[in-house]
Amino acid sequence: MELMSVSEFTTTQRSQMLAMARNAITAVLNAERPDLPSVDALPDWLKPIRACFVTLESHDRLRGCIGTLEPHRPLGQDIILNAVSAATRDYRFDPLQRGELIRVSLSVLSPLTPLSVSSEAELVAVLQPEVDGVVLEAGEHRATFLPVVWQSLSTPEAFISELKRKAGLPGDYWSDNVRIWRYHTDSFGEEGEMPVVETGTR
Repeated sequence: MELMSVSEFTTTQRSQMLAMARNAITAVLNAERPDLPSVDALPDWLKPIRACFVTLESHDRLRGCIGTLEPHRPLGQDIILNAVSAATRDYRFDPLQRGELIRVSLSVLSPLTPLSVSSEAELVAVLQPEVDGVVLEAGEHRATFLPVVWQSLSTPEAFISELKRKAGLPGDYWSDNVRIWRYHTDSFGEEGEMPVVETGTR
């Protein structure tokens, strides 16, 4: 399945954002402080308050993924800080090591849009496979799947069932306190895997 992405950035801008993420990871693995530019130092297109996710893959498997759902800082800063967190603070994985091969990808989120649905059947009917990212919340349980997850969970039923499990709920759970939001992303990544830092170099 080829993921459908809502494109809003030029090829040059995408390359610059990916380079920012990789440079931040390189710096932190070299025990250096990543360069976090001030708002004034950012180009205009990176100044808006936006949310993004940074995903790292190694040997075609997930190696780290950290992001923000609610925008609270300029996009340029969000990219850098989420890249560092994906490399060092994703609790599911050991911190990234120098010399590892990784592929960096980014997903820049649109604003979250609440969905008014009263049943899982209604939710399944309105979801757009390959396009929608979804946030599910029920009490203290909350989780999201980026649109890229449609590549492995191709039906709305499977997508929502696994999202509930990710939130710590049974796959068949539903109640009146379930709240749903959806969003779209501009998603893009590097062409292939490359070492973050060549082993033995500084």
